[in-house]
Amino acid sequence: MTISRIKVGGESPYDVVVGAGVLGELPGLLGPAVRTVAVVHPASLPEIARPVCGAIQADGYEVVPMPVPDAEEAKTVEVIAGLWSSLGRQGVTRSDAVVGVGGGATTDLAGFAAATWLRGVKVVQVPTTLLGMVDAAIGGKTGINTPEGKNLVGSFHPPAGVLCDLATLVSVPRDDYVAGLAEIIKGGFIADPVILTLIEDDPEGARHPGGRHTRELIERKVRVKADVVGADLREGGLREILNYGHTLAHAIERVEHYRMRHGEAVAIGMVYAAELSRLDGRIGSAVVERTRSILTSVGLPTAYRREAWPEIRAHMRLDKKSRGTTLRFVVLDDLARVSPLEDPPEELLEAAYHEIAL
Repeated sequence: MTISRIKVGGESPYDVVVGAGVLGELPGLLGPAVRTVAVVHPASLPEIARPVCGAIQADGYEVVPMPVPDAEEAKTVEVIAGLWSSLGRQGVTRSDAVVGVGGGATTDLAGFAAATWLRGVKVVQVPTTLLGMVDAAIGGKTGINTPEGKNLVGSFHPPAGVLCDLATLVSVPRDDYVAGLAEIIKGGFIADPVILTLIEDDPEGARHPGGRHTRELIERKVRVKADVVGADLREGGLREILNYGHTLAHAIERVEHYRMRHGEAVAIGMVYAAELSRLDGRIGSAVVERTRSILTSVGLPTAYRREAWPEIRAHMRLDKKSRGTTLRFVVLDDLARVSPLEDPPEELLEAAYHEIAL
């Protein structure tokens, strides 16, 4: 069994452990001081939590399973309040820990519960989806949604470690796995173009966990995320590059009431960001077409409904990158070169949307 340990630096360094069949590494991430471990997991998928609980119990910890709703339905005020009550009833102390097991929504929720319980307890993330492994579980961003937008309530709370057991990916539904590729592709455009070359070399292989380049794609994207968040935990500057494609993506998710997969929305958002970059004179049409080509080759969408623009534009105003009334986008100046685009004129925003409209 080959295990990779990718270090996330910064004020609270930790390891991202990557490999197949690596649950035995989990107790080492928890540490010897912990006694009680609250395992937050989707209620409909007890089978993904069972081996995690077993690995923790085998090392002598007391395990308290805490099932929550699936996907974005878990990220509500009501659910987090329920977790706080459960943590209190179970007597979870500041020296204990939370483990988040599941997709990005579950790890977001578990991280926020850990960040807010007793003003902060240890959290270890065990993402079981591609999106969770390469993006959501890494970096210490935690949060829940509100009716006004996605992830508007949250905190920065770095985990004590992240465990990516690649064996869990074989049970991920194909559409969910493909949606996770959007974040990997994003990493190729903003920081590591080798990712793009690997996908172009074998797009069909990229669509499933048994592909020739699967592990390398995952590890490369983890390193992109680790390098960025290690240098800028609280999104003061550099970390904003990870939001490439997300301003439109989050607006689409709101319009869709979170029924669209995050990666699908990000794919459309990347094409929009590329069109903004082109129309602003920063890149040529070849980069835009490469964006469309790569996303299409793995089965991700690249366009959205024309009539939705007024609603999309309204939701953009609540984007977390905005400063006051100034709307900010992350755009490309070239492959692996990004910069902010502040307060673009309305005609530019609408013209770019026209280019992706169905």
